Amino acid sequence: MRLPRRLALTCGPFANPPSERMARSPAEPAGKTQRGIQSVEVGGRLLQALADARRPLSLAELAAAAQMAPAQAHTYLVSLTRLGLIKRDHLDGSYEPGPLSLRLGMLHLDHDPAYRAAVPRVQTLAATIGCNVAISLPTAQGPTIVHYAPAGMSLHVNLHVGTVMALAATATGRVYCAFQRASHWQPIWRSQQPSALTDALHDFAASLDIIRERGMEYSIDAPSPAVSSLAMPLIGADGTLRLVLTAIGSTGTIDVDAQGPVARAMRAAREEMMQTLEPA
Repeated sequence: MRLPRRLALTCGPFANPPSERMARSPAEPAGKTQRGIQSVEVGGRLLQALADARRPLSLAELAAAAQMAPAQAHTYLVSLTRLGLIKRDHLDGSYEPGPLSLRLGMLHLDHDPAYRAAVPRVQTLAATIGCNVAISLPTAQGPTIVHYAPAGMSLHVNLHVGTVMALAATATGRVYCAFQRASHWQPIWRSQQPSALTDALHDFAASLDIIRERGMEYSIDAPSPAVSSLAMPLIGADGTLRLVLTAIGSTGTIDVDAQGPVARAMRAAREEMMQTLEPA
């Protein structure tokens, strides 16, 4: 028998007492409460914990991060798995984003104007310069690769979509820092280098002035031996960093000079992207 809609909302794995079904966002002003289902928001805490961790988590880890009992977390995870928002590894029992989460993430990317402008052009750029090209978006975790265009060369680097680039050790990371406010990148820098002294952070911040003046950054044989890279920012009309373009190739093959052919080709591709982003 099909239950009436109002009754159906009180049944099943997302059920909660009526008093719990009036949910309000912490940012929502008093008096503006909209009717919501708190149990859905509780399940969202598990998704948030998984997104923050950026790696598969066990039931115990997920429950602890979401601040709920493992038995309660398991009930929500069953439903989230059925929906495809979470996937359970049958070998070790860990949880990771499911196919629906990945589709939603790609949908979000597809609606980002900078990403849409960059993807077709980096494919052409990679073929032109003979180097692999990565697009990294500025995320709360750091510069994250969202597209990787290979040029046919084999490199001994572990780079793929989803890789978060180190701030201090990579050209991409340093560009990310140079073209954003310090409040955006300093907490990430500290988390990546917990034993670093305060003077090290000060020296790193001072080095970013050169990158801003040059408009790009390079790395030679770092962080991977025999691999070099050249990175430059795409800045939006509002002055915010939209993405970082990085050309990656074998040392000796890629020219990382700021006036070299790779840099010129990257600037030309970036100019085309910026024209696409400019309002008509």
